[in-house]
Amino acid sequence: MIGFVAWRLLQAIPLLIGVSLIGFGLMHLAPGGPLAVYTLNPTIQAQDIERIKIIFGLDQPVHVQYVKWATGIFSGNWGYTFFGGRPVLDVILERLPATLLLMGSALSVAIVLGLSIGVLGAVKRYSVFDVLATTGALFALSFPTFWFGLMAIFVFAIELRWLPSGGMWELGEEGNILSLLRHLVLPTMVLALVITATWSRYSRSAFLEVMQQDFMRTARAKGVPPAARLMRHAFPNAAKPLIALLGVELPFLFSGALVTETIFGWPGMGRLFVDALNMKEYPILMGMMMFTAIFVIIGNLLADLAIAAIDPRVRLR
Repeated sequence: MIGFVAWRLLQAIPLLIGVSLIGFGLMHLAPGGPLAVYTLNPTIQAQDIERIKIIFGLDQPVHVQYVKWATGIFSGNWGYTFFGGRPVLDVILERLPATLLLMGSALSVAIVLGLSIGVLGAVKRYSVFDVLATTGALFALSFPTFWFGLMAIFVFAIELRWLPSGGMWELGEEGNILSLLRHLVLPTMVLALVITATWSRYSRSAFLEVMQQDFMRTARAKGVPPAARLMRHAFPNAAKPLIALLGVELPFLFSGALVTETIFGWPGMGRLFVDALNMKEYPILMGMMMFTAIFVIIGNLLADLAIAAIDPRVRLR
């Protein structure tokens, strides 16, 4: 297992280098360059821009800038924001808990509902429930996340007035758990909707494939009850592709959280990314790009470890 982990970590190194090179290159190719917030401002003089370049080290060759920035990433110095001069890593970590709360809530709801719908659809194949579940999943996958967010705000916040339309707390109620939960319902529901549809389709296919195997027929011939066949025989064998799906879903979770946090004004990393993009805060954008890449790689590594624990053949490859 140690060799398997070491090999997966070695594979992550060129991936991180590639992500950093692409991000660094895009920053320099953007209109106005990395100092677009200053160069596109007509009130700032040319000598001021030159002085700012010296302060941020942008007067040096591009390859020297990249090496210094990449070295700083691995040493914990992720640079400083243009506005306020705050450490980029501190700004990102401030928003991380809110994003993890939203992503964790949405993923938990999606796994429970999607797995339940998928298993029931596989057991009751071609039934009315299976047809309705398939139609609902296709509907959820056909519309963008922002449309569901706007409809949720219109129905539950404006028309019915059951839930708040945005934010994380009521004014003056910071730290109130009930206020947090009320504000969490709508963004969680919207972010979990598409993930639930995906999980229901994958889990249905995985369980259908397993239920047609010979060992399932043998268990049925021996008189094993349906619930026991499902939990003791089908579920362990169908879990491997679902665990792999969990690792694949992480990038989608981040992109979905970006849209959802923007619509609902949720103060997480997605909202920070949009604000930084509008303000041309390239240090924050590049820091978030690397942070997301590291987070996704760790998530995929954990998924691979879980698959290796279930299937010893994976460790022996």
